[in-house]
Amino acid sequence: MATDVTGSAADLRVLRRDEWDKFYDTLIRGFGGVPESAEERELWNALTEFDRSLGVWDGDACVGTAGAFSFRLTVPGGASVPAAGVTMVSVAATHRRRGVLTSMMRRQLDDVRAWGEPLAVLTASEPAIYGRFGYGNATYHVNAEIDTSRVRLSVPPGTDDVRLQYAAPADVLEACEAVYARLVPSRPGMLARRPGWERVGVLDPESERGGASPLQCVVAERDGGTVGYARYRIKPEWATAGPEGAVVVEALAALDPAADAALWRFLFDIDLTSKVVARGRPVDDAWQYLVSDIRRCLPRVRDSLYVRPVEVGAALEARTYQTPVDVVFEVEDAFCPWNAGRWRLSGDQKGASCERTTDAADVVLSVRELGAAYLGGVSLASLAAAGRVREVRRGALAEASLAFAGGAGPAPWLPHGF
Repeated sequence: MATDVTGSAADLRVLRRDEWDKFYDTLIRGFGGVPESAEERELWNALTEFDRSLGVWDGDACVGTAGAFSFRLTVPGGASVPAAGVTMVSVAATHRRRGVLTSMMRRQLDDVRAWGEPLAVLTASEPAIYGRFGYGNATYHVNAEIDTSRVRLSVPPGTDDVRLQYAAPADVLEACEAVYARLVPSRPGMLARRPGWERVGVLDPESERGGASPLQCVVAERDGGTVGYARYRIKPEWATAGPEGAVVVEALAALDPAADAALWRFLFDIDLTSKVVARGRPVDDAWQYLVSDIRRCLPRVRDSLYVRPVEVGAALEARTYQTPVDVVFEVEDAFCPWNAGRWRLSGDQKGASCERTTDAADVVLSVRELGAAYLGGVSLASLAAAGRVREVRRGALAEASLAFAGGAGPAPWLPHGF
């Protein structure tokens, strides 16, 4: 039960299949009320994990929604760790300030712990909401608008050996998914896609096109095999002086630098366009180091994946560390008190252990900051400079910050939302 401030009770329970339409309608209304296509609705119904979804009911009315996809998340060191992908969170505007969201977050994290998943992750429509529940911003991405009339690419050797071929997105889905799957272990923050999730990437409702073309696809091939792909749309635009269309990149993945460069060069050179719009790309995406003028690419960094350690010990043991580390963290976690207290982390590039201890604390931080630093994209030292992490033992912060960092590996990146 969730009790609101007036004392009346609302019923919080696991979602039943016959309740999904009301549940989903509540979610859609919470995000503006614009109806989705029948195809979108059918897909999200198929992807919903009913035993991991919660609804809050006031009589027959659904007034709160929350779900948790069962994902596996790549962490530093390459391990694929169970993670609850928190999703479909909404509260009816008629039921604000009654504890509905808090009750769902409380139940959900208790459930995630019971499922044995050490991490919960989400993307935030409003970042201010989730910090109080222990979620820290762990990854960022880059959006760019590249002026291809003035920016040129300097491509690596072997680019001309890559063969590009148009294909209907659905026809090459299996080959593209194989490329994606090979990349998942190489970068922290990536999600191993479960069956059914491949359909999200080729979902093409007209309402999502923004005046651009239907989804198009080109695959990169070498020696008879697929080594990369790009999905994109063309948004035509004509000015007095001529065509000024935009290429809108929806997805791009490649197995090596030459294939990656070949795909970007193709997108830069499409006729009747003068701009490439790319959103949600890694902060270390290679095209940034191939362009002739980064200023005319207008790169902008934005927050992406938020991480919440549900079981601190298991989460810290699941990843490896760039340099040897032996540090006692004192973790503050009022929302999940089983995490609160002191934990000794000992690890290196081969593995780690993290156990409760009565030893004196070396570094003090909240679970939110631990989540932010977890994937190696946010520095513990930077969080300390902001007053969010406190060093007790001199030198411990530098030791931990260096160990947590991604080092020579790629920056963490969430490839798609959920």
